[in-house]
Amino acid sequence: MRHLKVLSLTALLISSSLGAAPLNDRLVVPLSGVWEFEQSVDAFPPPVFSRKIPVPGLIFLAEPRIEQYEAYYDGSYQPRYNWYRRRFTVPAGAEGTAGVVTILKSKYVTDVYLNGRHLGGSMAAYTPVEFPLGDAVRYGAQNELLVRVGDRKWLPSQAAGSTDKEKVTYWPGIWDEVEVSFTGSFRADRLLLLPSAKRAELKLKLDIRSFLPAQIKYGDPMWDTCRVEVVLREKNGGRVVVAPAAVRQAVKRDNRTRLELTIPLQNPELWSPAKPFLYEAEVSLLSGDGSLSDRVTRTFGMRDFDHDGRHFRLNGKRIMLRGTNITLHRFFEDPTCGALPWDRDWVRRLLAEIPQSLHWNAMRICVGVAPSFWYEIADSAGLLLQNEWLYWQSHGWDEQIRSEYTDWVWADGNHPSIVIWDAINENWDDYVGNRLIPELKELDPTRVWDAGYMTAEHMGQDEMDEPHPYVMWGHSTGFADNPGDPPYPLGKLDYWPERNKQVLTSNAAQLVNEYGWVWLWRDGTPALLTRKVYEHYFPDGSTVAQRRAFQAYWLQLQTEWLRCERSLAGVLAFCYLTDDLGFTGDWFTNPVSELNGTQTLDWFRHCFSPSAVFIDLADTRYIRGLPAHELGGRLDLDLIGVNDLAQIATGEVSLSLLDSSGTELWTIERDIEIPAWGKQILPVTLELPGTPGGYLLVARYSASGTGESGPVISRRFLRVGGSRERYDYFEYQPGKL
Repeated sequence: MRHLKVLSLTALLISSSLGAAPLNDRLVVPLSGVWEFEQSVDAFPPPVFSRKIPVPGLIFLAEPRIEQYEAYYDGSYQPRYNWYRRRFTVPAGAEGTAGVVTILKSKYVTDVYLNGRHLGGSMAAYTPVEFPLGDAVRYGAQNELLVRVGDRKWLPSQAAGSTDKEKVTYWPGIWDEVEVSFTGSFRADRLLLLPSAKRAELKLKLDIRSFLPAQIKYGDPMWDTCRVEVVLREKNGGRVVVAPAAVRQAVKRDNRTRLELTIPLQNPELWSPAKPFLYEAEVSLLSGDGSLSDRVTRTFGMRDFDHDGRHFRLNGKRIMLRGTNITLHRFFEDPTCGALPWDRDWVRRLLAEIPQSLHWNAMRICVGVAPSFWYEIADSAGLLLQNEWLYWQSHGWDEQIRSEYTDWVWADGNHPSIVIWDAINENWDDYVGNRLIPELKELDPTRVWDAGYMTAEHMGQDEMDEPHPYVMWGHSTGFADNPGDPPYPLGKLDYWPERNKQVLTSNAAQLVNEYGWVWLWRDGTPALLTRKVYEHYFPDGSTVAQRRAFQAYWLQLQTEWLRCERSLAGVLAFCYLTDDLGFTGDWFTNPVSELNGTQTLDWFRHCFSPSAVFIDLADTRYIRGLPAHELGGRLDLDLIGVNDLAQIATGEVSLSLLDSSGTELWTIERDIEIPAWGKQILPVTLELPGTPGGYLLVARYSASGTGESGPVISRRFLRVGGSRERYDYFEYQPGKL
């Protein structure tokens, strides 16, 4: 497995002379790979580096393991300074250029030293850390880069976010790519590419960094002239679609200067989940004498994403979001995490292959952003992302939040996959919601902003809300029995408890991105938050197989319920990947490196199908308090067809009743036509069997002309006749992924 190979690279030489690009381009010296590593109690460098560590990664990847490895998992460790060392050589021909060290992401509190010089420090944990090398760099000779990374417990009060009350272990480390790069006097410091598919144009925002000395004496220059040239190409194939667009800009010395440029495109190919077409922008900076100072290339996609009332639009057309959540920073504390988050093949299967097989087009990167290449994979896969900062519970001072969130938009804002900036999880912050978000909307008007539980009641500009309708027995009473409460009718698709009905009345787009509350660990054990839930539904105890079957059934029925509410802008199930043995759980089995899903993922393929037919009937197998159906009685119910497509969906639906052995007692068939973006109700009257027992009602919907490999299945368990002590049911299983 690839992550094990990364850990075996400790035999590589740490000191290396790295190849470089020609000096008529930006010279980049990549420094990701195996570094030397050590910890210390005080802030001074250790005398000996006895360990190796891969970069990017976190300190649990150090070999040999750090002394307090086990203590980190229960929070009993004592904070240490984490020291990274890498030696590298810069070609002698680069002398006279301006160098910068870039650490894309490092947590927590990072200080950088080059050849014994302190280049600078940063408390940012989720955005790039960059410092000029100045005259500390040695050309044509060996350089020593030393990076000191602190601990979460030492994070200053000012730092933005970094608090998650369902985390125990906040592993520090350098967790994204590292490089040093060299340019002329002008550097493309920050670049933001903002597309408009409607206007067929690209707005370019560029911060130009001048390394020329600031004015000191009378007559010294304050400004210089920089020529900026932009070429747009198709990413695959390299066909030029816009020849060099050029502009001259006055640049202030030893400072940043902002340039904005709008470039029209003729009939651009649009980016979408169905066709994630990508372009590249090549931006060149030329000095006053015409010599090249810097050149960078960034990928972008031509797409519009906004909201129209309660729904989202992609490229001017309604889109219904279907998908899930990843809590990557919780997965970091999973003992089986290893180097998987930096294994591109593993991440590609996680973000592209499996979601596409489940009809998912969207995902929330929840309570914490991801390494940069995750977004590149999402760009290529056509996955729409709600990108959420690690801000759950208040932590941070306003100006530092402003600084880090602004850097966040600059750092990740070129990815077409990111369509929603999510500032807060399940919280309220007046500064963020009413002052900072409007400011950042000026910087990037191409995306929707979310602010946790803040709604139009709390914000002047409410584009979307993220309700979390955890609807089940006991959720409003602390999971205690309350005989006065009516039973929750799981599977009744028009049921909305009073406390959740505000979801149906808001004028903002409603993205349900959490629901369920039936989490299991990967071995099938109930998670910390769901033990009482499983005790309630299985008072006599349960097996792993029973709990996994219950979870899959529960989440299937709740997904059907939410998708039948056609005013919702999207449904994202929680949670696809998280830490095992924690508060919640995901839908994989051990080992997680193989990404083998439980039957919950098998059933998601059905309930998340773009067009589907669901049974509207309350479960009478698991839900206590609901009476059994009468022997030989008549049962009136509805089949509800839903359609997330822009055109009418037609097909055939069959409805069958199966006894506990799986024998079909009868089947009826109906044709159905479901309007675009809508739903269709198909009333059905059934005759129930005269023999008491447990039965399974199965609806199979086969859409016309979709090329699906099999029907979309909905199911309900029925308890018929009330005299038995035990009811057995047929455990219907769909095909594996």
